[in-house]
Parts: sequence; C-alpha cells; structure tokens
Amino acid sequence: GDAFASGGSIGYDHKAMGITARGAWESVKYHFRTTGLDVQSTDFTVAGIGDMSGDVFGNGMLLSRHIRLVAAFDHRHIFVDPSPDATSSYAERQRLFELPRSSWEDYDAKLISPGGGVFPRTAKSIHITPQMREALGIPAGVTSLAPNDLISAILRAPVDLLWNGGIGTYVKAGSESNADVGDKANDGLRVNAGELRCKVIGEGGNLGFTQLARIEFALNGGLVNTDFIDNSAGVDTSDHEVNIKILLDQVVRDGELTDKQRNQVLASMTDEVADLVLRDNYAQNVVLAASRTQAVEMLHIHSRYLRRLERDGLVNRELEFLPSDKTLAERRQARLGLTAPEFSVLLAYTKLVADAELLGSDLPDDPYLASWLVSYFPSALRERFRPYMDAHPLRREIITTCVVNELVNSMGTTFMYRFGEETGASTPDIVRAYLVAREVFDLPSFHRAVEELDNKVDTATQIAMLLEARKLAERGTRWLLVNRRPPLDLAGSVAFFVKGVNGLLSHIPKLLTGPDLAAYEERRDSFVARDVPLELAERAAAMVPAYSMLDLVEVASLTGRPAAEVAEVYFDLADRLQLARLRERIIALPRDNRWNSMARSALRDDLYAAHASLTRDVLAHSTPGLPPEERLARWSEANSAAVSRARQTLSEIWESDHFDLATLSVALRAIRTLVAASNLPHTEA
Repeated sequence: GDAFASGGSIGYDHKAMGITARGAWESVKYHFRTTGLDVQSTDFTVAGIGDMSGDVFGNGMLLSRHIRLVAAFDHRHIFVDPSPDATSSYAERQRLFELPRSSWEDYDAKLISPGGGVFPRTAKSIHITPQMREALGIPAGVTSLAPNDLISAILRAPVDLLWNGGIGTYVKAGSESNADVGDKANDGLRVNAGELRCKVIGEGGNLGFTQLARIEFALNGGLVNTDFIDNSAGVDTSDHEVNIKILLDQVVRDGELTDKQRNQVLASMTDEVADLVLRDNYAQNVVLAASRTQAVEMLHIHSRYLRRLERDGLVNRELEFLPSDKTLAERRQARLGLTAPEFSVLLAYTKLVADAELLGSDLPDDPYLASWLVSYFPSALRERFRPYMDAHPLRREIITTCVVNELVNSMGTTFMYRFGEETGASTPDIVRAYLVAREVFDLPSFHRAVEELDNKVDTATQIAMLLEARKLAERGTRWLLVNRRPPLDLAGSVAFFVKGVNGLLSHIPKLLTGPDLAAYEERRDSFVARDVPLELAERAAAMVPAYSMLDLVEVASLTGRPAAEVAEVYFDLADRLQLARLRERIIALPRDNRWNSMARSALRDDLYAAHASLTRDVLAHSTPGLPPEERLARWSEANSAAVSRARQTLSEIWESDHFDLATLSVALRAIRTLVAASNLPHTEA
C-alpha cells in the first residue's frame, strides 16, 4: 500500500500521508458528501481498528482535524474517549504518529474525556462507565465487559464512521457463520453487519468485512464500497512506480541521468504522483454514486449484463457474491437495485474485460492517443523525456488502462455492453466513437467544472449534471456508430466536428424556440435553484439540444451552408412541425426491458435523422438569407399535399391524447413521408 517504498524511490512511509489511507479517505469524504456532511469542516465521530503507529490507520486519523475518535482497538489495547475534543485529540494523535513506535498506552491520559481510558486486551474484565455506555450505545445496567465484548460494542457503536486500518475480519453477514469467514482469531469479537450503527465504512485495510457483510450493510442504508476500491490507491501507485522506473532506467542507461539524479527526480514527483493516483479514487466514487442513483431503474440491464458475463465465462456470480436471478427478481419486486459493493465488483470486471478487448485491437496504437500516454506521467518527465515515453515497452498497456479508466468512470459499467447489444459494434469501435464524442462536446472541461462544486452544491445535483453529460456522450457515440463507417478516424473525426461545433454550442439557447426553449429554461432554472452557477447551469441545460450539433455539422457540410444558418432552420422546424413535441413523447416511452428500450431508441434516432433530412431539404429549396419561417413556407408550398397529410395525421394523434409505441410510430411515419415527398420528381423523365 505504501508503494515507492524501496530505496531511491518516492517514499511514503508511516510518517507521510500514506497513499493507501488517502485513497480510502476519498471514499469516506465522498460518502459523507452524499449525506451533506463535509468532513474537512465539520466534526464527526469515528470508531476505528488500528493504532497511530499503523500506516493506514495512523495516516487516516490525521486526514481531517474534525475527527472525534470515540474508540479504537488494536491487538494490544482498547482506547475509549467518550467525548473527545477534536482539536486536542488531533494534536495528540499527531504526536503519537511521529514517535518511532507507539501504542494507545502512550496516549496522554489527561486528554481523554471523563469515563474513558486505555485498557489492555489481556484484562479479564473492563469497567464500563456511564460515559462509555452512552458513547458506545451499551445497554443500561452493564457495568463491566470482557475485552472482546467491549471491542464488539465498539464495532457496533453509533458513530458516523467506522474506519478499518487493521488486520483481520471483524464483520460478517447474518447469513454467515464464523467458520465461513475463515478468521478464527477474531471469532470471539466479530459482529453481524445488521448490528452496525455507523453511517459510513472506510476500508483502508483489507478483508475487515466479508463481501456479504458489505452488501447487508448497504441494503440497510449504510454507505460502503469494497476494500479493493477504497485502498486501490496503493496498487495504482505501484503501477506508476513500475512504469516510471522502467522509463528512467532507460534514461540512466543512455547516460542522460546518473543514479543519484534519477533518485532526485523520483523524490521530486512525490506529490504529483499522489495527485494522479487519487484522481482515480475520486472518479471511482463518482461512478459508483451514479450507479446507486440509477440502480432501481436499470436493474433489468444490470441483470442482463450479469447473465452475459457469466454466460461468457468472465465471472462466477456465486464466487463473487453477485446476486442470483432469484435474488434479482426479489429486488425488482422490492424496488431495490444492486448495492455499491456489488457495483464495485461489476466495475472491476467491466474494466478488466474492456482492457483485454482493447489490447487485442489496434486502438492503443492510434497516434491520436499519444497524449493519453504523456498525461499518465508526472509533468517533470513530460517534456524532458518525451521520446522515452513513445518507446516505453508498456506503452500500449498504459494507454489502454488510461482510456478504459476514463471511459468506465465517466460512462458507467453497462455502457459498452448496451451499445454492443444495440448496435452490434465491437468494443474498440464503441470506444473510438465515445472518444470523438467526448472531445467534440468538450466533456472533460464540464466534468472538471462540476467537480469544482464539491461541498458547494449537494451531491445529487452534481450527479444529475454528470448524467446529463453522460446522456449527451451516449447519444453522440450512437450517432457516430450509425453514421460513420468503422473504424473511426479519431483525429480526422474530432477535427471535422470540433471545427463545425466551435462557437455554435454557446449560442444554442438563442436558437431554441417553442417547447425546446421552454424545456431548456426549465432545466437551467432547476440547476440555478440548486445553487449551480448560471454559466454552468446553462451549459448543463443545453446538453439535450447540443446532441443535434452532429447533424447540424453534417448538414452544413453537405449543403455548403454555414452551421449557424443550418441551426436556425433546424430549430425553427422543430417548433413549427411539432417535432420537439413528438420527440418528448418518444423519450417518455417506457424502457423497462431490453425491447422497449431498443424500440424507444430506434424511434428517437429515426426522428432525429428525419429532422436533419428535412432541414437539408428546406435549405436546398430556399434562397440563403431568408428568414426561417419564409424558407419553411416556400418549402411547404412546394410539398403542400404531403404537408397537409402529415399535419392531419399528427393532429389526430395529438387529439387522441394516447401516446404509445404504435401511435408514435405512425407519427414518425408521417414525418418520414414529408422527407420522401420532398425528394419526389416533379415531372416524368
């Protein structure tokens, strides 16, 4: 976990801010943020497993000055401070941490609040004070407990955070026996997840909880990921360490650096490597939070995805404690979805599968992705040793890992599965299309802007904004898969669409009319009401119509007209032909199973395609410079019979006030008829 610990490398010893603890703390901060609590500015209570001499526990208990450590234990002692002062206890923990070796017995007894103390685990019995009973939620009348029983009470304490920085498995599910756990040393103190009264679990250590315990805790409303998510920063750091050393070893062999200089370069990158690593921890917590938000409505998709992974031999559901079909059916009935611990496992498998598929393709060799390789390394290496990066023996693996991490963390666990299912496209082709859409709509800058709202707006608002960006990326990806021949040229496609979209996205609100404008204003005002800055609220609200930019750029290219002129006609048509109204009815169709979802997507995509075709036809049959309404009037006059039939059909559908797949398919047929009529010959040849 404290990688870069070997000689001459970046040193994260127990006296530094251990990278594993810092990574797990990202999970803690994010979990609490979803409850409205900022652990960096508000006092909160903690019970813990470990002591201040332990790297993970000690580092973790210094990551906020607002920690009120109520109780903790290690293999030697039990520490109880029923009503701790955040300021003085932080300073004392810092003092213990800086000692060459320390134990809870070194804690200054004068700083422990009344009724508390430090007790050896070898004691036969420990006196339980009234203050201890209140702080730990011990039943009235209990005046003494054996050490193991007191530890069990600490695990069950009504605190905000239970922080694991120790070794051993302390919590199991109610359905498990101690024999199932396989940690005999802790059988006498282990508790069931259903007994926990904390709000959040932070796993700096490994195996403190069984996976079934995490799931049980999550189903009871607790916030928890898994140990491999929370302390992944250690592994991530090791990954950077290996790749940086491979690069610098070649530099040393070429005589560009001495061994001493190499070590100095490594040491200088300590903080930046930590920042690079912690970005992944943060991003994984965001995607897991988004998954929880959509867990119920997407359970049918998650169920299909699990069956697909199992059918392909990629996952063993029983081994990974992923729900069976029977359990999934029960959750569907109870309006429950997957839990965060289950999503954590799914996230890992999704990345592993995607990584293997991309490595087997030519995508990592695309010159356009060279910047992803460079951004993986700290800035101190980027300019000075750039040629060595291109020759790095793990170049393809680094690029693939970076792309997969970014894609899955931004788009969720089922994105590639759903798109493969819907379009039949391969994973490399889906990823190519996504990378283009990501750049065309400049989604990285939007994600950064949303992240800057941490602790300024509630997490639900941030997730809602990120899901708007995800929806835009999905629609853009689908458009590119349908309208471009694979494999997509990354550099060429990005250049083509960015040139057309630049300067147009910010003007979208001025082009909208009718229902589109009203819907945009409603979305914008909703975000502003939740304290989102106006400019960012406008950008998020404009993401629904922003999808049409791809069609607009395409039509502009085909007709030779400026994109702004095309956009003006396009959005005017949406209002005057009631295309926006029809689109909203299609979007409102149910997507509670695969076929309903695919039918809905097909109708929506067909409507967008027909809308683009109509725009092209109106532009082709009118003089540049005319107002949009006059262009439409001239086009309607030239196609009066078809326009009349379409309006009559649509009018009857609106009057029926019944909008299902059948009626909306007929409505779309009427629009397609307009497109066809516009291209009919006027005379016989």
